[in-house]
Parts: sequence; C-alpha cells; structure tokens
Amino acid sequence: MPAALAAIVDVAHVGLPVLFLLIAIETMGVPVPGETALFTAGVLASRGKLSIEAVIAVSAAGAILGDNVGFAIGRRYGRRLLTAAGPFQHHRRRVIELAEPFFDRHGPKAVFLGRWVTGLRITASWMAGVSGMRWRVFLPYNAAGGIGWAASIGLLAYLLGHSAEKIVHAVGLGGLVVAVVAGAGLWYLLRRRRRRAEALVAAAVERAEEREAARTPPADREGAAP
Repeated sequence: MPAALAAIVDVAHVGLPVLFLLIAIETMGVPVPGETALFTAGVLASRGKLSIEAVIAVSAAGAILGDNVGFAIGRRYGRRLLTAAGPFQHHRRRVIELAEPFFDRHGPKAVFLGRWVTGLRITASWMAGVSGMRWRVFLPYNAAGGIGWAASIGLLAYLLGHSAEKIVHAVGLGGLVVAVVAGAGLWYLLRRRRRRAEALVAAAVERAEEREAARTPPADREGAAP
C-alpha cells in the first residue's frame, strides 16, 4: 500500500508533527492514512525511537482538533454544499435524509465509536455538524473517542512491536484490529461463562447441604454439635 508506506517513512523521519497533521487532516474528512501513521508510530515507540506517551497524546490531540474543525465546517457549510444545485444533487440530499434521523438516534454513540471505523472516522464529525448536533454534546463524546482510539491503537502497536508489522502486512491493519477485538470479546465471554458456572456449582452445593441438613434428625444434629 503506497500510502501506508509513505506514512511509515514520513513518521519515521519527521516524527510527531507529521503524525499530528496526518491524523488531524484525516479526521477533518480527507482520506489520508492517519490511523496507519498512528500504528507505525506505536511500533517505532516499541523500538525506542519515539515515546509512546507522546505518540498517544499527539494522536489524541490531532484527532480531537481535526474532528472539531470538521464539525465546524459541516455545521456552517455542509448543508449548503449538500443541497446546492448541480451534479448528484439527489444523492447529496439523500445523505442529509439518512444522516439526520441516524444522528438524532445514535449521534453520541456514532461520534465515539466512529473513531474505530474507517468510513465513520472520516465523516462522523462533519455529518454531526450537518445534522445539527449541539457542540456541547459533540465535544465530550469526540474527546473520549479520540483519547480512547489513540490509546488503544497506539498501545496495540507498542505491545505487539515488530510482530505487528508482519501481521499488518499479512492481514492489514483493519484485520489486526478486528482480530484483537474478537479475541477480547471471546475472552470476556469465556470469563463470564466461567463465573456463571462457578456460581451455579456453588448454588448446587449449597442446596445439597440444605437438603442433607433437612434429612438429618434433630437429635443427630444436637449430638453432632460440640
């Protein structure tokens, strides 16, 4: 992937300012490899070339700033651009017809979870602006999503280190993220089932002890008492 490789080279040689710019530009709605740059920076941090704390902080700041710029653009100009006469007018107006009820029902969740979804990561902020979401509602969910996204992707790359590059070359960054999320979900389900099984066993033992105590004559229980 030339774009991904370009992001790797740029981040490796220029460092955190380029990482900030790539992420900010991507979240404004321009399809540049911001997430790939974050992942690459996390791998570089695992080699000691960058600080993982700085990578996460810079990435979160870029994500929050870019999203807020995208939100402001969508709020001020988005509806005008989407409803203006010209090519694809019907399709552009259809975007508003679909976006408004969606953001009315799922706006905060879409802003937060959209950080981990490629299409929504690029479009969620300005579509939130177009749909009329209030900035005081948008900001906390956007900030939480930006910080959570930067920390999760950055730490994932940092912890996997060199092996992360091999996995990304094999299945892509999206495939790696999906695999990790699926693994975490499976671990959670197995842990939940184990706790439920332990609770059932404990309840069964308690009922058995109660039945045994009920069958024991009172005289035997008094004799067994110290």
